[in-house]
Amino acid sequence: MKTIARLLAFLSVAASSLLYVRIRAPINPLRGSLWILRLLAEAVTPFLALSGAVGAGLGLLARSPMAALTGMLGAVAAVRDVRRVTAPHPGFAQAFGVAWERAIAPEQQTGMLQRRWTWHLPAAPEVRWQQDMPFWTLPDTDRRLLCDLWQPPRGVAPSGLALVYLHGGAWSLLDKDFFTRPLFRHLAAQGHVVMDVAYRLYSETDMLGMVADAKRAIAWMKAQGPAHGVNPERVVVAGGSAGGYLALLAAYTPREDALTPEDVGETDLSVRAAISCYGPTDLRAYYDHTRQSIWGHLGQTPEDHPPSPMLRRLLGTSYERLGLGKTGGVGAMEPLLGGTPETVPERYALFSPSTHVQPGCPPTLLIQGKDDVIAPVTATNLLFEQLVAAGVPAVNIVFPHAEHGFDLVLPRWSPAAQTVLYYEERFLALLL
Repeated sequence: MKTIARLLAFLSVAASSLLYVRIRAPINPLRGSLWILRLLAEAVTPFLALSGAVGAGLGLLARSPMAALTGMLGAVAAVRDVRRVTAPHPGFAQAFGVAWERAIAPEQQTGMLQRRWTWHLPAAPEVRWQQDMPFWTLPDTDRRLLCDLWQPPRGVAPSGLALVYLHGGAWSLLDKDFFTRPLFRHLAAQGHVVMDVAYRLYSETDMLGMVADAKRAIAWMKAQGPAHGVNPERVVVAGGSAGGYLALLAAYTPREDALTPEDVGETDLSVRAAISCYGPTDLRAYYDHTRQSIWGHLGQTPEDHPPSPMLRRLLGTSYERLGLGKTGGVGAMEPLLGGTPETVPERYALFSPSTHVQPGCPPTLLIQGKDDVIAPVTATNLLFEQLVAAGVPAVNIVFPHAEHGFDLVLPRWSPAAQTVLYYEERFLALLL
């Protein structure tokens, strides 16, 4: 019994301590492995609390003060994190009024999470899912851009709202359908339509091409959405990481000629709202936060540090599909924008969402981890302040200790991931 108590106690305190470890860029194999372990620890904090409590109890029974004290410390650290992550957030009352919850239709509330966290996320009903639908073809080529379309189950009335979703991946990696099925299935079950977009990545295109693809996806949904029960006035653009960045930039620049391709230049590209999960908001701040200026001085480039082998084991056959073996400046701004902030400052400004904040920007939900190694939380906070100053309804939810990508790991059990879904679905419901 004493051995089991010590093992459970040590597991709890060791994993819980990861929540308080700050990772600093640039990412190398060691830091990459630590980042993955942090994401896992964040997702299973309730079980770490349970492990610590059981270890402490068994330690008392086995007369092992070390196991009892260690288990208690692990349990307290994990419980503290769960309580902080799932605490009520005042942002919705500040943005939409103290009676914001009563503004959500009762029929919409029935399909929502009733709590910010439960031990196991309730399974959503089966929804309709169409894969690999083309939404644009490059001129003079047979290269088609594809999307997946998630639609409500048969018998569920469409809400009229569509979510155009742009995946993350440092503008160079990943693809649609990456750890997002629980989110999309849950939202589609509430009557929403979700368009999961596979936009072009570097080095096939540059930043301008990616923004153009995001706007083409919005244009497609506005034109084709009515056939799927979508109101063109209720198109929301969202994304995570690089996709969250693209979502903000597309949402804030519907009429910016320098960022809009000619083939949709005459289309109304305005959106009802924008959602960004840890998307960079200021590219100069992102450049500095990820310490890109020192990569060359260290004799390193991002491609010198491929993702951890742990990722290959975790993802299996999806590893290559998601481009995780790719080299060539993953996440680097210089090839995407044509220089450093010192050599082309005007491009860093043009391609930063924060530059384009003005009255009339769509309502915005910002979700961020305080310890994010990729997207600086300070820049996200500044964007939020700009939006509020411009009179734009905005909510900024910053999760303590959370790392980049925290909502994608084990969402069925993760308190942080479930809390994100809780607020996302309410944000969307308010737009109806």
